Amino acid sequence: MNLHGKDIKIFAGNSNRELALEIAEKIGLPLGLANVGKFSDGECAIGINEVVRGSDVFLIQSLCWPVNDNIMELLIMIDALRRASAGRITAVIPYYGYARQDRKAKARDPISAKLVANLLTTAGADRILTMDLHAPQLQGFFDIPLDHLLGVPILANHFREKFEDTSDVVVVSPDVGSVARSRKFAERLDVPLAIIDKRRPKANVSEIMNIIGDVNNKRVILVDDLIDTGGTIINAANALTEMGAKEVYACCTHGVLSGNAVERIEKSELKELITLNTIPLTEEKRSPKIKSLSVAPVFAEAIERIYGDMSISTLFTQKD
Repeated sequence: MNLHGKDIKIFAGNSNRELALEIAEKIGLPLGLANVGKFSDGECAIGINEVVRGSDVFLIQSLCWPVNDNIMELLIMIDALRRASAGRITAVIPYYGYARQDRKAKARDPISAKLVANLLTTAGADRILTMDLHAPQLQGFFDIPLDHLLGVPILANHFREKFEDTSDVVVVSPDVGSVARSRKFAERLDVPLAIIDKRRPKANVSEIMNIIGDVNNKRVILVDDLIDTGGTIINAANALTEMGAKEVYACCTHGVLSGNAVERIEKSELKELITLNTIPLTEEKRSPKIKSLSVAPVFAEAIERIYGDMSISTLFTQKD
């Protein structure tokens, strides 16, 4: 593929090779030839094994566990591509790690999300393509163009196909911070919205306080951007069941699922958790209750549009 005098090349780190291969296949290209490993002392060993001079390069890497290793792989690969005279380097980051460290919650806290943004720019990235940043204002942390894809359309379409009759379906925001995302989700399904008001005594511990809206005898869908330890969603599912919900589903863009989250989800009131494959669902995270949907089609289309210097705004607004 060759437009405006530049060819397109797609490379990937080790964090989510399966997704990278799927994206490349949908575009109709092989992944670029590169060695991405480690030296014996643990340092990243990167080798780009094909000519990239003048090419429009898209480098796919999710910043999931092991987060710091995957960040260093991405930074060093960007540096290698820049020094090999790539024409333009787009860092395709399906899951942007450190996004929750976006402000000083208390004195002497770092703002790590901004630091990572600075590192990507300094390494030589020309633009960023990502999905569902934890807080949309993180887009302002970057001094280079950033395209922000949304997971809600994929998730909402899944539930629209799953539920032929939505007359007893209610979308629930697990906290006040997720209301805007949940409202968009509810609008796509044309169903009511309820909100859980909770107090969080300390990090990774949440306490349900109140449910605003009617969930009695309803099928409920909890919507969040990411699920980490699962505490918020599990507590929400238990509270909703106590309030009379007959079935509780949950969905998120990023299934971090750290610690014993999967085990806790299996024992919870949740009937099903739908997540997207921005983070790979490794063998230990697999469960009959957890289903993963692919983001490859939307990322492939976004990459093709960026390469062709076309607008990708329709990917944010399309309903189907």
